[in-house]
Amino acid sequence: MIELFQFSWSPHCIVARRILEFSGHRFKITHIPNGDRAQIWKLTGGAYYAVPVIRDGQQVIFEMNEDSQVIAKYIDAKYTLGLFPAELEGVQSLLWRFIESNVEGVGFKLNDIHWKEFVPPADHLRFLRHKERKFGRGCIDQWRRLRPSLLEQLEAELLPFEEMLTYKPFLLDARPRFVDFDLYGMLGNFLFSGHYSLPKSRPRLREWHERMTQIKIPETKQAK
Repeated sequence: MIELFQFSWSPHCIVARRILEFSGHRFKITHIPNGDRAQIWKLTGGAYYAVPVIRDGQQVIFEMNEDSQVIAKYIDAKYTLGLFPAELEGVQSLLWRFIESNVEGVGFKLNDIHWKEFVPPADHLRFLRHKERKFGRGCIDQWRRLRPSLLEQLEAELLPFEEMLTYKPFLLDARPRFVDFDLYGMLGNFLFSGHYSLPKSRPRLREWHERMTQIKIPETKQAK
């Protein structure tokens, strides 16, 4: 049984978790502190400290670089989920880079505004220190002030996906592919605090999100 090492609001952990749920197979979740990656460091033999990481028996699987998608491809191959068909390879590569740059780049800032509501108090110092070392002192206060413009920016970044869903139930065809789960994960991070909803101006995306929340692999067998 696959074991997923994660913290709940990580967009990439949401991607891996939703793919595992979609597969219909049982899996185990191990939560780790956002600010303490010692368990991940030990698990990977000092090769990696980020999340998600999965363990399947004696195998430990983690990403090779920012665009590798090793974990998703491992789960896809193990359970024959059809998330990476060869004919969509280039298109998906372009799309997930856009999703993980343009959508995540706005969404995580909006979620982090509310960080004290979901980061355990014991981890507050490490969380704030990490953010300010990466984005500058006072970054979260700045994002809070920019909240209206960040919401407008996210709405604009989601327009291409709204257009892609005009004639299809999923982004690329009649069944979900990897980019559907990738976008779902980035939006899952944005929605995590409970303070936001998807823009009303993106009704097809809202319907797609409901489908993505519920769909399981048996429902896609007829749509190869």
